[in-house]
Amino acid sequence: MLTKLKNKVQKWVFIEAKLMHKAGFKPNTMSALGAILGVLSGILYWAVGVSPAQMHKILLLLALITLLSSGLCDALDGALARLYGQTAVLGGFLDSMLDRYVDAAVICGLILGGLCDQSWGLLALVGSLLTSYARARSEAADIPMETVGIIERVERILIMAIASIINIIRGDLPALRISVIILAIASNFTVAQRVLYFYRRVSKKT
Repeated sequence: MLTKLKNKVQKWVFIEAKLMHKAGFKPNTMSALGAILGVLSGILYWAVGVSPAQMHKILLLLALITLLSSGLCDALDGALARLYGQTAVLGGFLDSMLDRYVDAAVICGLILGGLCDQSWGLLALVGSLLTSYARARSEAADIPMETVGIIERVERILIMAIASIINIIRGDLPALRISVIILAIASNFTVAQRVLYFYRRVSKKT
């Protein structure tokens, strides 16, 4: 079921990527646009926490839209690069760096806006960054690590999106707080999984 869903999403992304290519968009352009939208999402989450109550739903909806749009741009830049042979070491490096800024901006927005507990927010931030760092270091050592671990960037975005939708519908529920706790636990557990996986692979080589 999940495999079929993933294949359908990938087909849709490739269709969208072809439309973006016809419109003149390049992978680096999509990466930059995704980063801008992601940082804007973080600012909007912060604004939710410091604005009057009557503005919360509107700002939260805008934060959700920009977060999902950022994630879509991140998917499209990779699809564009693969479809039209525009993959480059520099482009991949910049895309990875910009993704980390977006991850940090969103979680920092939640922390600064008081939408989650600071301690859990910091743990989620550390786990999010180390999840990506562990993969980068592993693949630099020629040990692929894609799909290793219970949560990756797509899952993190989906968890935040679902929590945001719940809070738009029911502002009295602590959905965002709970989602950050889930992210903190799951992302750090993923880091542990990747460390163990790397250790086992290296041990087999020696």
